[in-house]
Formats: sequence, structure tokens, C-alpha cells
Amino acid sequence: MNDELQVGVITQTHGIRGEVKVFPTTDDAARFKKLKEVILDTGRERLTLKIENVKFFKQFVILKFQGYDSINDIEKYKRARLLVPREQAVKLKKDEYFVADMIGLQIVTDEEEVLGELKDVLATGANDVYVAARPDGTEVLLPAIKDCILDVDMTQRIMRVHIMDGLL
Repeated sequence: MNDELQVGVITQTHGIRGEVKVFPTTDDAARFKKLKEVILDTGRERLTLKIENVKFFKQFVILKFQGYDSINDIEKYKRARLLVPREQAVKLKKDEYFVADMIGLQIVTDEEEVLGELKDVLATGANDVYVAARPDGTEVLLPAIKDCILDVDMTQRIMRVHIMDGLL
């Protein structure tokens, strides 16, 4: 499991005073109000940035970092990921998991057939959909509902599923 979790991605600058527009990758964008700092990861460098101001605009979060006061200071960080240490992550309820922790789970049917590996989680309006990569290269979409997802064992890294009619 990762020691850090992604909470957003900088999409572009906002204005000329060093603010950035962030696409939140967390279920609760309001959590940015409680964050004091984030780790900016460009892939080449990592910086711990103190959050000076938080605003919301449509589906975006507008952030102002301490010490970054012009568009020129912050423009180079477009498309950078924003991370938080796991201990600052939101508390999960029973049967809730971070997507980053679920990726790679082995998916086994209730008939003990290995279906594949969890490749992605798609957020839809009604429920999430799990993308299972099969050994033959094809994919199966599994709705994250109790009738289909029987058990998730994070210790064993196994997800047990029931294949409902029409899924394959």
C-alpha cells in the first residue's frame, strides 16, 4: 500500500496571483478546507506546499500556496499530482477502501475461477464499476453492488465476486 494518497491534480493556473485550479480526485472536495499542506509531485520533483487559501468553482478547487504569488511561480506545475500522507487521509467506514489500495486485487468467482485482476474503478452515478483485466487481455465490468461483490479481503488481496447473468 502507498504511504501517500492522491487528492487532486493541478489542471491550470487561475488568475495571475499564483492560484491554481485543481481537479479533486477525492470523494469529498470539501476536505481541502481542512488541509494545511499537500505534497506536489511532478514526477521529477516533490515539494511540500502550505495551503494559504481554498475556494471552490464548479467541480474544481482553487488553491493558493504560500510563497507562490504570481502566475510565473506556479505555471510550471500544471498536471502535477497533489498527495497527502496516509495518516491525513479521510477515515473510511466499514467495507470502504481507497481505490489505490484496491488496484491489483485478484478477482475470484464464487465458483473458485480466477477471473483476473482489478485494473480500475469507474465512478458512475449509481455505484462504482470495477474493471477486471482477464488473463486473455479482455476486460469485464463488475458493478460494485452486494449481489456481485461478495467479499474483499485486503490482507489476502482477493476480491470474491458472483458473476450475474449477462456480465460475461
